[in-house]
Amino acid sequence: MTTPCIICVAITGSLPTKENNPAVPITVTEQIESTHEAFEAGASIAHCHVRDDAGKPTSDPERFAALKEGLEKHCPGLIVQLSTGGRSGAGSERGGMLSLRPDMASLSVGSNNFPTRVYENPPDLVDWLASEMITHDVKPEIEAFDLSHILQAAKMHQDGRIKDRPYVQFVMGVKNAMPADREVFDYYITTVKRLFGEDTPWCAAGIGPNQILLNEWAVSSGGHARTGLEDNVRIDRDTLAPSNAALVRRVVDLCETYQRPVATWQQAREMLGLRAA
Repeated sequence: MTTPCIICVAITGSLPTKENNPAVPITVTEQIESTHEAFEAGASIAHCHVRDDAGKPTSDPERFAALKEGLEKHCPGLIVQLSTGGRSGAGSERGGMLSLRPDMASLSVGSNNFPTRVYENPPDLVDWLASEMITHDVKPEIEAFDLSHILQAAKMHQDGRIKDRPYVQFVMGVKNAMPADREVFDYYITTVKRLFGEDTPWCAAGIGPNQILLNEWAVSSGGHARTGLEDNVRIDRDTLAPSNAALVRRVVDLCETYQRPVATWQQAREMLGLRAA
C-alpha cells in the first residue's frame, strides 16, 4: 500500500445544477476556482465538462479551451482530462476539443443503459475518437460501465487503436448499468491485471451514495479514486457537499486511514506515462 493514490476530481458533469447544489461550478470562472481549491486539497486530475450560457452541457471547443487555459495557469501541473461524453453532443462533436491536446480525455468504448436513455457509443465513433486521441497525443481514460468495456479496451490496445496501456476506470452505481457490487469490483481488478499487467494503474468511480463506498474500495485495494460534484452532490444523506474540495478531502482522509500517500501531480504524470507539464 505504498503506491501513491491519484485523486481525480470530476468538477461539474452534464447533469448537476445549482438547484441540486449551489456549489456546482457552471461558468468557466467558477470551474477554475473550484478546481484550484480541489487541486490544493490533493486532486491531481480534473475531469472536465463545460456548459453553455444557459447552463446546459455542450462540447464547444472554445469553452473547453478557456477552461483548459485557466486550469493550466492557476493549477500548474494539474492533469487536465476533458470529457467526450455523449450528453454534450453527438457524433464528431464529442471529440471537437481533442485538438486542444489535453493531457487526457475520457473514452467510452461501448454502449450501456443509463437511468432514462441508452448511452450510445457506436463502434465507428469509438474508433474515430480513439484515433483523434492518438493524433493529438491525448491519453484515453477508459470509462468502463460494464465488463465488456474492459475487454474491448484490451482488444483495441492489442490492435493499435489505443496506443498506450489503457488507464481503466470502473464506473459503478449508475441506475440501469453496473451496480456497486464488491465481487464484480474485485473481478474487474483481476481482469485488468490479467489483460494489462499486474502493475497496471486503475481507477474507480461511484455514483451518488456509492461514491464514498467506491472511494474506499479503490484506496484500500491499491487503485486510484475519482470524486467530485459531477457524481455526487452530498457529503451524506442530509448534507450537501460544500465544494469539490470537500469531497477530495474525504478521499485524502481515506488515504490516511489506509496509510497510502496522496499522489502529487508529478507522481501522477509519471504513473500514467503522461508528457511533462
